[in-house]
Amino acid sequence: MGFEFKQVDFCYGLDQPTLKNLSLKFQVGETIAIIGPSGSGKTSLLHLLGTSLRPSRGIVSLFGKDPWQLSALHLQKMRSSIGLIHQSPPIPLRQRVITAILAGRLGQWPFWKSLASLIYPIDIQGPAELLEKLGLTGRLFDRCDQLSGGQLQRVSVARTLYQGAQLILADEPVSAMDPVLADLTIQILKEDALQRQATFIASLHAVDIALRWFPRIIGLRDGAVFFDLRAEDVTQNLLRELYASEAGSIPTQNNQQILGL
Repeated sequence: MGFEFKQVDFCYGLDQPTLKNLSLKFQVGETIAIIGPSGSGKTSLLHLLGTSLRPSRGIVSLFGKDPWQLSALHLQKMRSSIGLIHQSPPIPLRQRVITAILAGRLGQWPFWKSLASLIYPIDIQGPAELLEKLGLTGRLFDRCDQLSGGQLQRVSVARTLYQGAQLILADEPVSAMDPVLADLTIQILKEDALQRQATFIASLHAVDIALRWFPRIIGLRDGAVFFDLRAEDVTQNLLRELYASEAGSIPTQNNQQILGL
């Protein structure tokens, strides 16, 4: 029971489609990077998988089911198995870090437990261990408005790890981090997914990170699949064609030329 796009189009209103005739399959336990120039549809693809957007045409199949054929209750249950890491995490800035992390399980807990967690943290050790792994030791009870953009991204990662999602969707999850922290964060997400046989799909601006950590790379251009290849089969020429609309410039985490391709 994997995940699949079947001839999917998506457009906002009456505008031109953001995604066009998209057909893709993702197996359970895969780790996949989505790359491509700005406006290619990477974020829309992730939001379709996360069921926050509905396809204009075609079928998105998740866990072997069409989410838009489910009842509201079953759709909510499906969504509790999906974790979405945003580039700019929608975390209330006055919220404590521990509360933001515990929110990862709100969709799985009964109402009384969710309410109790807002009054007093039900679990302290679990979130603290995740923050330690992500290099945020000692920030558990800080307010989120005391954190930098990269720290907030790591709190969002911690929340999804705490959720234990079976489908992890990450939209530019390390864009505000330096190269060392970016590598550490992607490594932690990948190891967690492999350990639990969860599927991990990330859209990434930095092509070097995608090639380093993900065995399968999907290149999107103008809302369509430009290539779907193993990382070792992605050549410099392919990347130049993919990013031709950006003057052939291949984006990396530290703006250095990609070597070895």
